[in-house]
Amino acid sequence: MEIENAVNQAKKELANRFDFKGSKWEIILEKTEIKLTADNDFKVRTLHEIVIGKLAKRGISLKSVEQCTPDVSPLGHARQSIKIKNGLAQKVAKELTGFIRDGKFKVTNAIQGDEVRVTGKSRDELQAVIGALQAKDFPAALQFVNFRD
Repeated sequence: MEIENAVNQAKKELANRFDFKGSKWEIILEKTEIKLTADNDFKVRTLHEIVIGKLAKRGISLKSVEQCTPDVSPLGHARQSIKIKNGLAQKVAKELTGFIRDGKFKVTNAIQGDEVRVTGKSRDELQAVIGALQAKDFPAALQFVNFRD
């Protein structure tokens, strides 16, 4: 939802910019990527900067998006895609579980698809795991959901 809001904000800003008046540009949001098209390479890079800026302002981690290089056609039209990552890659999930296991916490962890599930009896122990994971820099954006007593 936040990605959709960021894309809509970028479209509104671009509609009012004088350097984009009369030129063809487009921002398309799909399930797993944002497609940018414009008249030339400079305008695609400007579109990219605006969309990335709006994503950052909405609180979306830039680790959860993959930025591809722009493709320029011989006629001058340019395209670029920004891929949206959902879930954790298997390599990152194994790194997370290894970190939790090495931390000697009194919790159990398991990889379930593209998520890592951590369970424990003590609320304090789970909060200690969350604090340790937030302190270390992992190559993916981490979200902590479904924390219950």
